[in-house]
Amino acid sequence: MAFSCFHHLLPLAVLLSLTLNLVVNGNPVVFDQVFDYAKRAGVLKQSANGCNLFQGSWVVDDEYPLYNASSCPFIGFDCIKNGRPDQQYLKYRWKPTGCDLPRFDGLDFMERYRGKKIMFVGDSLSNNMWQSLTCMLHVAAPNSKYTLTQAGSLSTFYLEEYALSVVFLKNGFIVDLAIEKIGEVLKLDSISTGNLWKGVDMLIFNTYHWWTHSGHSQTWDYFQVGQKVVKEMDHLEAYKIALTTWAKCVDSNIDFSKTKVFFQGVAAVHIDGKEWKEPKARTCRGQTQPLMGTSYPGPSHPGEAIVKSVLGTMAKPIYLLDITLLTQLRKDGHPSIYAGMGSKFVDCSHWCLPGAPDAWNELLYAVLL
Repeated sequence: MAFSCFHHLLPLAVLLSLTLNLVVNGNPVVFDQVFDYAKRAGVLKQSANGCNLFQGSWVVDDEYPLYNASSCPFIGFDCIKNGRPDQQYLKYRWKPTGCDLPRFDGLDFMERYRGKKIMFVGDSLSNNMWQSLTCMLHVAAPNSKYTLTQAGSLSTFYLEEYALSVVFLKNGFIVDLAIEKIGEVLKLDSISTGNLWKGVDMLIFNTYHWWTHSGHSQTWDYFQVGQKVVKEMDHLEAYKIALTTWAKCVDSNIDFSKTKVFFQGVAAVHIDGKEWKEPKARTCRGQTQPLMGTSYPGPSHPGEAIVKSVLGTMAKPIYLLDITLLTQLRKDGHPSIYAGMGSKFVDCSHWCLPGAPDAWNELLYAVLL
């Protein structure tokens, strides 16, 4: 049966007024009910002793990193290869305040998902996490035959011995971006790629990064909801509408008895040192250490509030890998000028590998145990 992911939502003016209750001038207005989602079973995974896996700090661990980039021939985001001279950033482990994460066991992971299909759906931050997981699995069984193929927007890492597919579906908005006569139209109430999610045993969704783009980096010309087309609107308002479309699509079409569904969460960027009390730092360039401690001194992340609000409306609870805090603390974890695009290009949104995304997969593994 085909997916039905086109929703005739409320009129655009009504949607905007509802969204403005959450976001005003780009700043989140946080109501208690936004965070009630955490009380629903299965949304925010905690250990048996009530330990919040996503509240903690980064600690030095000489047994890290979990793999060397040189042992993963297909790795991207390899900052060492691209000339990064410092390596202390490789030595940090995420430590929840009230417990320890279980050590990632790649062989156990592959055995648990023998004959299964795992799919990451989203933007380049999804790609970051997908590449991390494929490397973590490869180094666990380096002699196990694998193939890495790409067909359109689908990239597939396949482990023959385990009949395990780990797939990345590039779809930065999740909703549709259509080329029409007037230009590129971002359709906030339509998802046409949902059929690709069928038959998948684990889905890990992510979208946020592209919604913040503007100017030359913006990849669309118009927004559309139903028959209403507008040239501009608040990007965070558009994000919430689109995320609501995704939530309804998942609720209506995914069989949760057969498929585990996760949302990757919103990763932080580091482009303004005033946020972490280092006003002379204009970007992440030159950062070699994380922020120590268990809290971020800067403002709360508006994307995080929207994600939690939308997840709270879903009929079927989604596991949120709530990576915002742990990425806010890692101002040292970005490629910076070591993204392989020359020293004039400073990347403070993606993440070096090995690095912080490995912790995202450690959290995923902990949730699955």
